[in-house]
Amino acid sequence: MPAPTALLKPTAAPESVPLPAPEQEDAELLDVQQSDFATPSAPGQPETDPEDTDMAVDEEGRPRFAPGKDVDPIRRVETRKIPIPPNRMSALKTNWPKIYPPLVEHCKLQVRMNIKDKRVELRSSQFTQSNEALQMGADFVSAFAMGFDIDDAIALLRLDSLYIQSFDIKDVRQTLGPDALGRAIGRIAGKDGKTKYAIENATKTRIVLAGSRVHILGAFENIGMARESIVSLVLGAQPGKVYNSLRIISSRMKERF
Repeated sequence: MPAPTALLKPTAAPESVPLPAPEQEDAELLDVQQSDFATPSAPGQPETDPEDTDMAVDEEGRPRFAPGKDVDPIRRVETRKIPIPPNRMSALKTNWPKIYPPLVEHCKLQVRMNIKDKRVELRSSQFTQSNEALQMGADFVSAFAMGFDIDDAIALLRLDSLYIQSFDIKDVRQTLGPDALGRAIGRIAGKDGKTKYAIENATKTRIVLAGSRVHILGAFENIGMARESIVSLVLGAQPGKVYNSLRIISSRMKERF
């Protein structure tokens, strides 16, 4: 132990540490304040665009919305069942190779002939492009079931301006007896179908007589002219007067076209 009066050795002064200049600290603080701290978004939440949240407003203060986008609609699978009369089943089996191709190729429908229940079943699928295809196919099969030729019924699939109108002869004249009903049907058909063909050629329609029911296929205006001629024959008009009115109708239709 040294004596208390001994001289002490001088201690070495600690090395001086250079301090940063105040200007550098201020620069770093400015850089920190100017930098954007982007909060990390959750992995399941999409990043929102500020332009999407802003709503455009016109001069009068009314909002302006972006035009809607075309989105393919979700089509449901629908079915139609068309009953076939017993007297048309043989014609359906015979003409089946001509019936289903336009339904499958043109309308993109699924078709099945149910012989047990005597009906034709139609169903839409994912390949069906038009929403009206199922109704057009049902009208086509119904027209064939009513008695129209296959070539006339196919026109319903190709032309949108064709319709079918049906009415009962008894609705025109309710006091018709069984004998009077037969005579009225005979006046509409004529000898060897002459009157019916004359009405069809003059009005550009197709007519089917199925018992007391009358089915007319054609455009809307043409169906009205053919119906007026048939009603006049049912009410007892002479065929000669009906022919004269048909000539006038045909001449007017030619002038139009």
